[in-house]
Amino acid sequence: MRPPGETGRLEPMRYGPVRRLWAWSGRVVDRGPGWAAVRPPLLGALVLGGLRITLRRRNLQDTDGLPTLPDPAPGPEPEPEEPCLLPVRSADGTGNDPRFPAMGSAGRRFGRNVPLAETLVDHERMLHPNPRVVSRELMTRHELIPASTLNLLAATWLQFMVHDWLQHGQNERSDPWVVPLADDDPWPHHPMHVARTRHDPTRPPHQGAPPTFVNTVTHWWDGSQIYGSDAATQRSVRSGERGKLAIGADELLPLDARTHQDATGVTANYWVGLSVMHTLFTLEHNAICDHLRAGHPSWSDDDLFHHARLVNTALMAKIHTVEWTPGILGHPTLRVAMNANWWGLFGQRFHRRFGHVFGSELLSGIPGSAQDQFGVPYSITEDFVAVYRMHPLVPDEYRLRSHRDDASVLDCELGDLTFRRARGVVERVRMTDLLYSFGTMSPGAICLHNFPRGLQRLERPNGTIVDLAATDILRNRERGVPRYNRFRQLLHLRPVETFEELTSNRDWADELRRVYDGDIDSVDLMAGLYAETPPAGFGFSDTAFRIFILMASRRLNSDRFFTTDYRSEIYSEAGLRWVDGNGFAEVLTRHFPKLAPALTGVANPFAPWHRAGG
Repeated sequence: MRPPGETGRLEPMRYGPVRRLWAWSGRVVDRGPGWAAVRPPLLGALVLGGLRITLRRRNLQDTDGLPTLPDPAPGPEPEPEEPCLLPVRSADGTGNDPRFPAMGSAGRRFGRNVPLAETLVDHERMLHPNPRVVSRELMTRHELIPASTLNLLAATWLQFMVHDWLQHGQNERSDPWVVPLADDDPWPHHPMHVARTRHDPTRPPHQGAPPTFVNTVTHWWDGSQIYGSDAATQRSVRSGERGKLAIGADELLPLDARTHQDATGVTANYWVGLSVMHTLFTLEHNAICDHLRAGHPSWSDDDLFHHARLVNTALMAKIHTVEWTPGILGHPTLRVAMNANWWGLFGQRFHRRFGHVFGSELLSGIPGSAQDQFGVPYSITEDFVAVYRMHPLVPDEYRLRSHRDDASVLDCELGDLTFRRARGVVERVRMTDLLYSFGTMSPGAICLHNFPRGLQRLERPNGTIVDLAATDILRNRERGVPRYNRFRQLLHLRPVETFEELTSNRDWADELRRVYDGDIDSVDLMAGLYAETPPAGFGFSDTAFRIFILMASRRLNSDRFFTTDYRSEIYSEAGLRWVDGNGFAEVLTRHFPKLAPALTGVANPFAPWHRAGG
């Protein structure tokens, strides 16, 4: 069955002798000393490039070929037409690739990074071990284990990006998962009920078949968390003047009277950290509009809006690639690899002087190279969702402080910063002080016994109480994500044989053995990722990193607006210069110049800032 919206076919990934040798060499080195041990960093980056070839070839799985409900009123199949490529991003993500106009759009299925046969749900083990026991025994934070090389903006940035890429939509309230609880469990209701993930409305009943789920936002890296994933939302966030987004005279986002939260593209799981990021990049969009209008005074409101969206989104992608990623994965090889992703191996200086002068993404970077789907239509994957469950980054206690003298402005807990309460905090504490506080606070390390207590007992606006740690464990099982050891095998890593091999922390090894009844193959993916000892400088596990190797570049390679249409005719010369000449520090100090002393001399704006008076 041809998926709806498909008008062409993709050629299989080209895998010639050079790529085969490169991929083979990468696997050999990785199975020997490991990529992280390779020196110099440039050689290590080439090893990662070889691993990426293998992952591109074997770990991109399309779910659109699974059965789809028929159109209720099917008509004759239209004759293929010459594609008409819009020079701007559509509201719902359609039209990025003319062969597959619906690819990557809102409402399309999540893909997979493992064979579909490996995603069958194991209903017999759905509640074994009990996800609430996993939460209480392995996840509970007794005191914050800090990630001292990062600041809290690194955590808020990740959630800000994830909301651009993926949303499963409202959970199904009928027929919830029923989790039995121990008599001494303090949970307010016995048993615990966990709503199921929203079903795929395009699938017929599929008992015994691989499950599928749909993304309610666009799959593209297109700023949909700000701009929305449908035309109505996009209209609602625009001011209607000079291309700008709506923002108040107090430089706060409009207030949604119904939710008492910021009015913006995505507001799920909203808290002060997200409000800070949404406000900052709304201001940045508007600054880009002013810059573009100075050079193009005849441009309409729509012209300015769409060009500013392209530029703002590309700047976010660049920040994530060359600043956030090397910040959380602080390894010399990663710094080389991620800069090569954006600038190419010849580097930023060469790029700024000569531009994209080679067709090879290896030499000149992905932006401006040829669009490539590697033989599989683009989508965010369920495996990507699973490895980005990084809630331990979030602290429980917050001391919000003044940027002037570091004096305390407000002491609070996570619950005071969430949902409806968030707006009161951003109205009380100035944005400059919020950014300063987050820039000088440490997030939590992504490991066992560091899950926020406030998220293990999270009260949502509708009054329901959720243990997010237990829910995260259950979500991976429910969505057919393999457990830790099988996941490693499917990503071409050797499975671990003992709990001591999984983690260097002996206490954790004993706890895992007890919770999983001595069966190393039963360890859930999230528990294994948190327990695993990461490479030096890494903020998360090497196993999770395998998905990152594949999908971080795929989000760029697959997108027309980062590849064939990353050019001045689409962005404008001024737009491309804005992307090239700015980073996160420039965005922060452009809109909040009083932050400059805290950032001066800080090599990476996601690292701890200087404290005032220090």
